[in-house]
Amino acid sequence: MKPRRLLLRNRQSPGDVVMLTAAVRDLHAQHPGRFITAVDTTAMALWDHNPHARRWDRVADAGSWEAVECGYPLIARSNTGPWHFIHGFHHFLAERLEVRLEPGAFRGDVHLSPEEKAMPSAVPVPFWIVVSGGKRDFTTKWWDPARMQAVVDHFAGRILFVQTGEAGHHHPPLRGVLDLRGKTDTREFVRLMYHAQGVVCPVTFAMHLAAAVETRGPGPNRPCVVVAGGREPAQWEAYPHHQYIHTNGALRCCDNGGCWKARTVPLGDGDAKDASLCVDVVGNLPRCMDMISAEDVIGRVEMYFRGGAVEFLTKEQAAASAQAFHFPRARRSGIAGR
Repeated sequence: MKPRRLLLRNRQSPGDVVMLTAAVRDLHAQHPGRFITAVDTTAMALWDHNPHARRWDRVADAGSWEAVECGYPLIARSNTGPWHFIHGFHHFLAERLEVRLEPGAFRGDVHLSPEEKAMPSAVPVPFWIVVSGGKRDFTTKWWDPARMQAVVDHFAGRILFVQTGEAGHHHPPLRGVLDLRGKTDTREFVRLMYHAQGVVCPVTFAMHLAAAVETRGPGPNRPCVVVAGGREPAQWEAYPHHQYIHTNGALRCCDNGGCWKARTVPLGDGDAKDASLCVDVVGNLPRCMDMISAEDVIGRVEMYFRGGAVEFLTKEQAAASAQAFHFPRARRSGIAGR
């Protein structure tokens, strides 16, 4: 039988695209030879070196392709159902293509070439990626930057944090970090993640990429601490090897899954998200995010080191990073409370 030629389209955020890579991987693994896939999505660099999909912007033969606008309607049942985000595109494609399709590996499928792996790291010592902020249209995902600063300060001289974030989004600057905000494109961020020892972030692209990109060792999984609150149901977002700090069940507004609210206050930008407002705001934060302290995040980061999954910088590595990036000799600050 001649294979079906699929053009899979999706215009959502990079984190969504990472989930689509998993569905494409499993479609070919479970139905070998039945499909040829091309992809047309945002963040096209996430498909580089992917053996299962052709980038549509590089397809010479436009020919006859079956266009499929990919989504994940399963999210409407995510609050009460036993599903993870990784099931979303799988369920959609199974129904659309009339095949059985189940998730294989519990991660996205982002590939690096041998040449990329051989490239030297942009950071010469072990480091953690830190994301403080997020997209401007989803303010309920933001945590308090002062508390994130307290996390960075607590580990001064033991963890080198590299701050990342897309230009134009909300990423308040942190002190005592290597600042790469707005300085990496998608492919550069993939390579940075490959070298990263761990990640601290809200629910965002970085957490999905942390799971999807292979590690350099020693273990198969990359530590990741996610400041999540109660916007999304934990079972929909959390990976089994991440420390996912949520408040589902602790507040009435998220006692049966996530609230899925987008903003704490209207932004007046004409976006329908202005009607999706948090109902319990403390200062500038949703209460579910305000309930998460710097100590909570510090404890989850330290857990990976106490368990032996990773090791702190040596004195020599700490001195080298301080000299290379001109960090002042840091003092551990007090912990920002609630």
